[in-house]
Amino acid sequence: MEKFKSDVDAANAMFEANKRLSAEISKVIIGQNEVVKLVLTAIFCQGHSLLVGVPGLAKTLLIHTIASALNLDFKRIQFTPDLMPSDILGSETLDTNRNFKFIKGPIFANIILADEINRTPPKTQAALLEAMQEYSVTIAGQMYKLEKPFFVLATQNPIEQEGTYPLPEAQLDRFMFNIWLDYPSYESEISIAKSTTSNITTSVNAILTGEEIKVYQELVRKVPVPDNVVEYIVKLVHKTRPNTAMASNEANSYLEWGAGPRASQYLMLGAKCNALLNAKYSPDIEDVRVVALPILRHRIVRNFKAEAEGITVDDIIKKLL
Repeated sequence: MEKFKSDVDAANAMFEANKRLSAEISKVIIGQNEVVKLVLTAIFCQGHSLLVGVPGLAKTLLIHTIASALNLDFKRIQFTPDLMPSDILGSETLDTNRNFKFIKGPIFANIILADEINRTPPKTQAALLEAMQEYSVTIAGQMYKLEKPFFVLATQNPIEQEGTYPLPEAQLDRFMFNIWLDYPSYESEISIAKSTTSNITTSVNAILTGEEIKVYQELVRKVPVPDNVVEYIVKLVHKTRPNTAMASNEANSYLEWGAGPRASQYLMLGAKCNALLNAKYSPDIEDVRVVALPILRHRIVRNFKAEAEGITVDDIIKKLL
């Protein structure tokens, strides 16, 4: 790939690449522009995403299309109650010479779709989450590195809760974003109905390579952040922590637990990336607000009063903002 003369050139190239990416993905994914932007932001920030939406909203198609546009290796893992950690990570088997040989599991790809992650027991969930954090897996005492870029997108169905194993808060915290998919608009659904019931197939062109993505991931971390934006981010996170010096009235009234330090880190990275995707070289407070909801909504825990009064997590975050 070409070498950029300066970080400004790289930032301009990232802005243009993102525009081409979004246009390419929108050929297949209709009416989910905000969701696509958040997923791409997570990839550029080296984060992972949790996608929550009812069946039939093209969650699988979305991530498959993004993987094609990014020219990355893609694997889908269907999570079920009987799925074992070895089904994800791989296992050792005896070869013809009676020597142990490691057979890699589906985790050895660039983009992993963990479909219905809450349908499998915590032991199997934890196997995936270790790979997300460490970018490696350990089998029989031997460590195997995962190739970067490495990105996990897990899906959950918010309706059907029977026979599910909700992710504990500590494991939810590993995900940068908790993205909620809504139903498409009337106009979008007309386009979806027309395009998906004809015999016309739309191919997606590869826009970026893995090497280019790694360059842009490094670039995001280089973006300077003004002190007032850093202070805004840390104050916002502190406001979510009930019964502390900087706790907001909403936190004291409606929250059991607030967000941890990882929220501040992801708010910084998300704001930096959002600035670059909007042709800015440094983030402002508006960039923080854009990414705040999907970053904070799975990191704060409501108390009984909030549940009884029908106060949602999003209601509380919007008041804090």
